This record gives sequence, C-alpha cells and structure tokens, in this order.
Amino acid sequence: MAMLTVNGRSYFVEDAPDTPLLWVLRESMQLTGTKFGCGGGFCGCCTVHINGEAMRSCRIRLGDVEDAIITTIEGLDPGSNHPVQLAWEQEQVPQCGYCHSGQIMQAAALLADNADPTDDDIEITMRGNLCRCMTYIRVKNAIKVAVNIKKSGANL
Repeated sequence: MAMLTVNGRSYFVEDAPDTPLLWVLRESMQLTGTKFGCGGGFCGCCTVHINGEAMRSCRIRLGDVEDAIITTIEGLDPGSNHPVQLAWEQEQVPQCGYCHSGQIMQAAALLADNADPTDDDIEITMRGNLCRCMTYIRVKNAIKVAVNIKKSGANL
C-alpha cells in the first residue's frame, strides 16, 4: 500500500507501484479533473504539479511519487480563485475544455517560476500542451491577464 500526499491530504492507495499516477488519481482517488489524452506525455492533458513542477501524470509511476507533494486541478485552488483560473474564465479560454485542466496546471507552474513571462516564455512553456480547439491565442492572453491579477493581489 502506498501513501500519497495529494492536494494537501494524505491517502493510502493499493495500486501497483508501476501504475501510472494518472490512473491512480482518476480511478482510485476519483480525482477526474486530470484528463487522459495521449498516454505518452505528449499532449499535456494529464499535467499535475509534483513538488511544484508541472509534470505529465501519465508518465509518472506511483512508486516514484510516494514522498512527493502532488497537486491536481482540484487542489490548485479549492474555490477556483487561482489567478490562472480567474483569467481563464475572464478570457473565456475553453471551447470543449478537455485539455484545460492540463493547460491551467502548466500555466500556474509557469507563473510560480516566472512572475512576468514574455510572449516567448509563454509560448515555449505552453508548447507541449495541445488543444484540439486551437485556443492558443486565448491561452496566451489569459496567462497575461493572470500576471496582472497576480500583480494586483486580487487573489492573494
């Protein structure tokens, strides 16, 4: 039995150590905000934070994260008031919305590391998060809005 720290709480799970974290989160823990996209870490739909770093949960094994702090979209801000979440809503970023939990988690990690990213910083960081609806311009605009929200202290 493995113990995980997810969204600030400790959980025991009975999955095998080689089970992808994505499936532990979705199936065993019923945290379904993290999505399955490609299964190979290429699309970004399954992005979560592991010790504050954006990582693809489909490529991480349960046995590799027992001592880690894991944050999913459900734990980014329980009230959905994280600057990135507020900006996503303000800018009406999603169309189908399937990829956006991963997009939001990637963007939140970017802003945690870089309080004022350039357009190039945003494009480089977000490049690995694919959106079949092609909302990339809205994603970039929302990240800029999130920077301003964060600077204004609207959610702090």
